[in-house]
Amino acid sequence: MYLKRFQLGLIHVAVAMTLVPINSALNRVMIFDLGISKTLVSVLAVLPYLISPIQVAIGSFSDRHPILGFRRTPYILTGLILCVVGLIVSPQVAYLIHDNFALGIAAGLLSFGAWGMGYNLSAVSYLSLASELSGEKERGKTIATMFFMMVIGLIATGISLSRMLTVYTPETLSTAFNIVGASALTLGLLGLIKLEPRFEHSASTSSSETYTIKQMTSAITSNPVAKLFFIYLLLLLAAILGQDVLLEPFGAQAFGMTVEQTSRIVSITGTFTLIAFIIAAALEKRVKKKSVAQSGNIGALVGFLLIILSGFMRSINVFYIGIMLLGFGTGISTIANLSLMFDLTVAGKVGLYIGAWGFSNGMSRLTGLLLAGVVADAATQITGQAMSGYIVVFAIEALMLFIAAIMLTRIDVQSFKNKVEEPSFVDKVALASD
Repeated sequence: MYLKRFQLGLIHVAVAMTLVPINSALNRVMIFDLGISKTLVSVLAVLPYLISPIQVAIGSFSDRHPILGFRRTPYILTGLILCVVGLIVSPQVAYLIHDNFALGIAAGLLSFGAWGMGYNLSAVSYLSLASELSGEKERGKTIATMFFMMVIGLIATGISLSRMLTVYTPETLSTAFNIVGASALTLGLLGLIKLEPRFEHSASTSSSETYTIKQMTSAITSNPVAKLFFIYLLLLLAAILGQDVLLEPFGAQAFGMTVEQTSRIVSITGTFTLIAFIIAAALEKRVKKKSVAQSGNIGALVGFLLIILSGFMRSINVFYIGIMLLGFGTGISTIANLSLMFDLTVAGKVGLYIGAWGFSNGMSRLTGLLLAGVVADAATQITGQAMSGYIVVFAIEALMLFIAAIMLTRIDVQSFKNKVEEPSFVDKVALASD
């Protein structure tokens, strides 16, 4: 199982690393170098999450329709290829939007849509395969391994990308994206070799229970504490995840950072997120969960405040400290809040509340990314200063984190603690990648 676990990790890394160049280098180039609207960039960035409900249909379809005896492998491979194609053509799409807006938008919807479809197609398939190959007892270890490998892969991709873009030109950007795409495809293919056993029949062996959005919504709204926690998660995650589209362009705008330097930001935040996971493991069962969660929330909040301060001071050192704290706070907050989610899970309905976590995660990404783009453009238009757009968005995100921190003090999990079996650390990390 160790080899299969490693292969599943390679697939997870392969899909995740196709997003790094888009979220770091391309965002910066489109917004700062090409002057493309932040709102438009945000809209393109949320396409994968707009179509994410299709994962339910994909999972059900692949259960019933194996290809050449394989229920997951063909769908994973197709999704990976779509991710790689979307990645490779995205630089050309960016320049096309700049030169021919109407044609570029059409191409952008196809390119980012292809990546989004590829992500949704592959993600639900390899997570299903991971569950099937591991069984219930080993699932946590498998998904945790996949998640840790993914974070390490993101760090390595960010470092490699920055080294390939020491001198930025459209040609070097396209070459770097091609290399990352080829590397991702290679890792994915290595992961798929002899991974899935061949089935001789089309019957589904999946025993996981599924729930509708209506059922998840009802479970949340019927319980005041669960509803409060859900709103808390929305605010928290929208703030933390919404900065993805703006952090690199801000670095270029505020400090004149090169493409090489801004591409390294994802490696820095990823490194401190990984450190946070290790510390979260050490704190497991030693410190109160709400205290740990609050420390992560406050850490991310201080990170945002330092990023804002760095813009006023024009201090790149303060900026680096800010993104380190943001990455660290995000990691601590993720694990601790997953623990709280388990405490608010009613026995016998674990899947229902896990689904609610995933639903809130998707909604938060949509809300955060769109908020960032629209508000940044609006603030820039009103003030006539590009920097003000970034500062206003980061300030709003800091305020959202502050409100979330206050809400956390009102969440009482005591009455839930004896109703659900306490999960292991790896199970909590596993859920973070769902």
